[in-house]
Amino acid sequence: MIDKIPKPPEGVLQAAGSPRLRPGWVRPLGLIGMTLGVLLLPLIGLLALLSSGEEAVQRWLASKEEKERLRTKKQDEKRRDAIIAERGLDRLFDGNWQDAAGQFLLRWYSHSTHHQRLVLATEEGIALAAPPRRVTVRREKRMEIVARLSTEEAVLVDPFNGEFETGMLLLRFRDGSWLRVEAEETPSDLHRYLLRQPLTDN
Repeated sequence: MIDKIPKPPEGVLQAAGSPRLRPGWVRPLGLIGMTLGVLLLPLIGLLALLSSGEEAVQRWLASKEEKERLRTKKQDEKRRDAIIAERGLDRLFDGNWQDAAGQFLLRWYSHSTHHQRLVLATEEGIALAAPPRRVTVRREKRMEIVARLSTEEAVLVDPFNGEFETGMLLLRFRDGSWLRVEAEETPSDLHRYLLRQPLTDN
């Protein structure tokens, strides 16, 4: 899945014909959901604190082998996070609005006013699906293909080449620019799709 886009510089926006950068007005049900979310923030914070405490107790009670496994996992996560920060993969895209990924984002809401895109991989290329307009509920049932990218335009890649178990993938365009894709589960259908592809120099 690809989430909402960042706002480009004003000059880039004007050069692109000032396309719409907002997903449309929020429906009443969405406003209620956002309000409830704000009210529940203290409860969510408390649950997160309790979860952290539970994890600390589990680490304390773990066997020597389990502690070693957890230590290795933590080191891998730190190394992964360092790579993400070094390569700028904590952003939605590479940041160059003039390249293919940036130009694709500038056309984002001309396809659909819904802010998210579901990524589907096929033998012909990549399809992006979304409801035709912004919706609060039953998003999946209203999905339509809103854009297609051929294999000549873009491909999916794992930025870590399988070294880390993560839901992150990149939709890499042929000029080297990229969009970050987040899988909702790991391994996902997109990861399994990548495993079926022949290895390339890239």
